[in-house]
Amino acid sequence: MAGKLQIVIVTPEKTTLDQQAEFVALPLIDGEAGFLPGAAPMIGRLGAGELRIRDGGKEERFFVDGGFAQIENGVLSVLPGQSIPAADVTLTAAEEALKEALALPADKPELNEVKQKAVAIARAQKRFAEKS
Repeated sequence: MAGKLQIVIVTPEKTTLDQQAEFVALPLIDGEAGFLPGAAPMIGRLGAGELRIRDGGKEERFFVDGGFAQIENGVLSVLPGQSIPAADVTLTAAEEALKEALALPADKPELNEVKQKAVAIARAQKRFAEKS
C-alpha cells in the first residue's frame, strides 16, 4: 500500500509482528531513529528501549532489548532479543529484573560485562514501564 512501510519484528522464538505502518521509531544504541515510508536503506544496532509504531491514528508500543534493524525496499526488519508489548511490561516485574541484575556476580571481567548489560536492560525496561 502506498504511503506505508512494512514492519516485521522477529525474535529468536517467533515473529512478533508483521504489519503496515505510517511511522516507526526504534531505540538504536546511539539514539532513537524514526522511519517513514520511502526511507533510505540502512542497518543499525538496537539498544534497549521503546519501539513505537503509528498507523491510522493508533500507536503500539513494544519493549525491545538489543539486536539489529534493517530497512530496505519499504520493509523494516527488526531482530531484537525480545519484544514485549507495552501492556505486558509491569513496573513490578521490571523492578524485580533490576534487583536480580544488580545481584549478579561481577568478580571477573566477563561476568562484569554480563552484569552491566543485564542492569542496563533492566533499567531501560523500568523506564519503559514507568511511562506506561
